[in-house]
Amino acid sequence: MRALITGASSGVGRGVAHQLAAAGWDLHLASRSPGPLEDAAAECRVRGAGEVTVHVCDVSDRSAVARLLAGMPPPDAVVHAAAVLAYGRFEDVPADVYDAAVRTTLNGTAHVAQEALRAFARAGDVGHLVLVGSLLGEVPVPTMSSYCTAKWGVHGLARCLQVETRSLPQVHVSLVGLGAVRTPVYVQAGTYQGRRGRPAPPSVSTEHAARRVVRVLARPRRLRRVGVLTAPTAWGHRWAPWAYDAMITPLFGAFGLEPDVDHGRDGPGNVLAPTPEGEAVDHHYR
Repeated sequence: MRALITGASSGVGRGVAHQLAAAGWDLHLASRSPGPLEDAAAECRVRGAGEVTVHVCDVSDRSAVARLLAGMPPPDAVVHAAAVLAYGRFEDVPADVYDAAVRTTLNGTAHVAQEALRAFARAGDVGHLVLVGSLLGEVPVPTMSSYCTAKWGVHGLARCLQVETRSLPQVHVSLVGLGAVRTPVYVQAGTYQGRRGRPAPPSVSTEHAARRVVRVLARPRRLRRVGVLTAPTAWGHRWAPWAYDAMITPLFGAFGLEPDVDHGRDGPGNVLAPTPEGEAVDHHYR
């Protein structure tokens, strides 16, 4: 079996690579960060992967994604986990940072999905596309508008593709809706409010989230939510939006952001360019 994993140098993407390596898959690992990508590849080889190939690729570049999929053997599965985000009130996030965050997280998903489906068609209409979504693709969170905008789009795209591929019994499109996962994404994010993000409790480990993604590969699902509060939160927002709106700002401020304020660290984080020194599977939060 052969899989392409995007966002494979850090977080859930790297965790999924570890899981599939242990199962003996051939892996194609893609990311913007060559150093951490090579580290991830070495970890996969130690864990028992078949062939491991690395691809330095920015998913926001449509032509780069097209070259990547056209230049490799047709994958049995594509797991798309690449995403970036920036914290800050909508009007405070610089336009270039906001646009880049949406371009990577939403447009990047579209680029990968389109080329994956074309690759599946070349293989005889067979393959499994797994898009890593988020609870924030179902609910709004203040100061995370770029990420919410992108992830709501990802969830909408996934549903459209699920409908469009209904007539192809061997093509599957699955969406994994993650809750809070202890990856480095929060500390790597841009911030324009003097506070960094953190996973709100009860969070899960990256390994736990990665196992759920791999489980979806084995048993395709339209939507697989991860995290004990993910489904109740989504349902609460849907059926009692007035209560959700009243509670989300104080709760997010208390549990979803670090308590200390330091505007000296405001900046784009890894939105405009990778920050290789911060890439890992997990991050230990206070």
